[in-house]
Amino acid sequence: MDFTLKVWRQESREAEGELVDFSDYAYDISPENSLLEMLDLINERLIKDEKRPIEFDSDCREGICGTCGLVVNGQPHGPKRETTVCSLYMRAFEDGDRIVVEPWRADAFPVIRDLVVDRSAFDRIMEQGGYVSVPSGPKPDANSIKMSKHNSDKAFNSATCIGCGACVAACPNASASLFTSAKISQYSLMPQGDPEREERVLNMVHQMDEEGFGNCSNIGECQAACPKDIDLENIARMRREYARAAFFRAGGGGDAE
Repeated sequence: MDFTLKVWRQESREAEGELVDFSDYAYDISPENSLLEMLDLINERLIKDEKRPIEFDSDCREGICGTCGLVVNGQPHGPKRETTVCSLYMRAFEDGDRIVVEPWRADAFPVIRDLVVDRSAFDRIMEQGGYVSVPSGPKPDANSIKMSKHNSDKAFNSATCIGCGACVAACPNASASLFTSAKISQYSLMPQGDPEREERVLNMVHQMDEEGFGNCSNIGECQAACPKDIDLENIARMRREYARAAFFRAGGGGDAE
C-alpha cells in the first residue's frame, strides 16, 4: 500500500511547527502494519537517507499503556472507535489514501518535538488523589470488605482509563474532565476510597484547573474519542462528589449521601 502522508514536524516547544510531506517514504506498506509500525519503517528509510527520523511516543503497542497518542486525519487515535493508535492497522485505510498525522492539541499538553507531547499534567492530577490509604497489618481476606456488584462494575469500568489524553485532544475546550472524573469515580465507588473522598475530589479538580485544562460543556467528543469508551456519567459523578465535598468542607452537616 502507498499513501499520501503528511506529518507534523516541530523542533522544540518554542519553535513553530508545520506539516511536512513524507509521501516519498510511505510506499510498500503492509496492511498488517500498525500506524506506528509504518512510522518505524519510514524512520528507517529516513535514517538511510541521513535525515532526522520522526519523533513519536510508544511503549506497549497493545493499547493498554496510554503512551501513544496521535491525531490521525483530525481524529484522536484515528478513525476506528475504541482503538488506540498503536493498534490502528493500515488495513483501516485504502491504498492511496491521504493521511495526516499530528500531535495532541492542548495548552496543557505542550509539544516537545514532532509528535511527542508533555502529558505530565495528568501525573500531577493523579498525585493529588490517585491513591487510597492502606492500613498496616495482616493481608485482609479477599472479600472481607463488602461491595455491591453494581458499584464494583462501575469502578472497574472507570479504572480502564489508560490516561492517553485523547479526551483532551478531542474536546473543543481541551477539558480533562473525563480523565479526572474516571479516576475520582474509580475510588469514590469503592469503600477503600472513602477516607480520602472529600480531599481527593477537591484536590484533583483544583489541580486540573491549575494545569490550564478547559471546562466541560457536555459536547461528548471525549467519550467518542476514548479508546476505552469511558462513560460521560463519570463527569456527572465528579460534579456531585465535588458539590458534596465543598458542602462538608464549608461546615455542612447531615448524612454522607
